[in-house]
Amino acid sequence: MNAKQPKSAPEWADPDDAPEWTDAQIERAEYAVGGKVVREAQGTLTRRRGRPKLASPKTQISVRLDPDVLAALRASGPGWQARMNQVLRKALGVG
Repeated sequence: MNAKQPKSAPEWADPDDAPEWTDAQIERAEYAVGGKVVREAQGTLTRRRGRPKLASPKTQISVRLDPDVLAALRASGPGWQARMNQVLRKALGVG
């Protein structure tokens, strides 16, 4: 019968091996005392990933178009949806 082997101890990391913080890193760091944040992180630590949020994002909808109209728009190449938006804005006299 196979006996379970005892789990090995996790690898110990020596805290003295950590690199020294630079002054710039200390200035950007978040400070917390007793688990309560005293000062939020500054600079690159707070940047969000991805594209920035638009002030007025477009609204996604479903529209039914005649097949020949859709084919003509798609045949105009990449960016056909943006061009469709421009055509609609011009036809309605908006913006």
